[in-house]
Amino acid sequence: MSKDKSAKIPTPQAVRGTQDMLGDFADRFAHVVDTFERVRRLYGYKRIEVPVIEPTAVFARSLGETTDVVSKEMYSFEDRGGESITLRPEFTAGIARAYVTNGWQQFAPLKVATHGPLFRYERPQKGRYRQFHQLDAEVIGSDSPLADAELLVFADQLLKELGISEGVTLTLNTLGDAASRDAWRAALVEHFEAHRGNLSEDSLARLDKNPLRILDSKDPKDRPIADSAPDIDAYLTSEAQDFFGAVTAGLDAAGVAWERNARLVRGLDYYRHTAFEFVTDRLGAQGTVLGGGRYDGLIENLGGPPTAAVGWAAGIERLAMLLADDVIDTRLDFVIAVEDDGRLMFAMNALAALRNKGFATEIVATGSPRKRFDKAGKIPARALISIGTRDSEPYVNIRGDDKLTISGSAIISAL
Repeated sequence: MSKDKSAKIPTPQAVRGTQDMLGDFADRFAHVVDTFERVRRLYGYKRIEVPVIEPTAVFARSLGETTDVVSKEMYSFEDRGGESITLRPEFTAGIARAYVTNGWQQFAPLKVATHGPLFRYERPQKGRYRQFHQLDAEVIGSDSPLADAELLVFADQLLKELGISEGVTLTLNTLGDAASRDAWRAALVEHFEAHRGNLSEDSLARLDKNPLRILDSKDPKDRPIADSAPDIDAYLTSEAQDFFGAVTAGLDAAGVAWERNARLVRGLDYYRHTAFEFVTDRLGAQGTVLGGGRYDGLIENLGGPPTAAVGWAAGIERLAMLLADDVIDTRLDFVIAVEDDGRLMFAMNALAALRNKGFATEIVATGSPRKRFDKAGKIPARALISIGTRDSEPYVNIRGDDKLTISGSAIISAL
């Protein structure tokens, strides 16, 4: 039976919640990463790489079995060896696992940074995808409030270098030390229990397992109850007060503006002291562009020794969306129009010489020689070089950026 050659072969579509990037947004994405790499070196953060896949237990232990990420959003599967594997939904747990299994305690305090893809099965929306990308910075093995302050100054400088700090606010809170948090948690449970009959279904589920999360509930039914709940300040030990004071003093000394948000929480018990978010109203409901906090109990949860740590993460897509239209200059330095095929080898020599000197250069050497100049002129470049023959004499003309014209002339004259 012969196949119907006229039948159209269906083209596979991209997986929902993923994206292909080309041109402007790809350039914005790369600009965010390049800026991050430059700034992290200024602060002495080492580049780190961790696997995209981890044993599921790494995230179940670190994020908590009852969180939405673990129960609803992780991409987990059983490999051929029967082990449960998960595509990483965040960086911190994998970095903490690597710290323990590789014996990196010897390098503490360890300042590391990375970036790459993460995966969560959730409803795609503006700036949020199922395969998304983050920047990440961590300090592991330091219990000093200066580590928290430096991380926040690093984040603030990154946003300024990207040109997106305008309209972005650093909001800050303290979760206190273990004694502070336990006392506050008990007071919150007592408060919410007194209003149990008026809480939403989600908040009732959180009351037994994760009561702090009720404070940031978006359900209108919960808001009056959450808003009237006690703040942590009444339960802070003197040590916790001193820690938070040292963090804010460090920010003030570095000239970093911040606002207190007493309702900013982290639900899991291993979080301590500083919690923070850089927020904006320029991305709709999903307004956090960078967030993090201190997680002194996480590495112990993963079987390691008690280890202080603090870190933050930021969505690359969200940062790229906030960039100004004119922040990236994607123009080439030179474009060469070869107007005479007899001069092609000279033009190729010039092309190689300019690129070897660090100039971004493209060449137009195909199609009608008469149309190459016009074609080259349509390519965004700071200067245009035309190479050809006129009245039996070879010529090279450079027009555009004056400084480039001088440099290009010197290079080509040396050929």
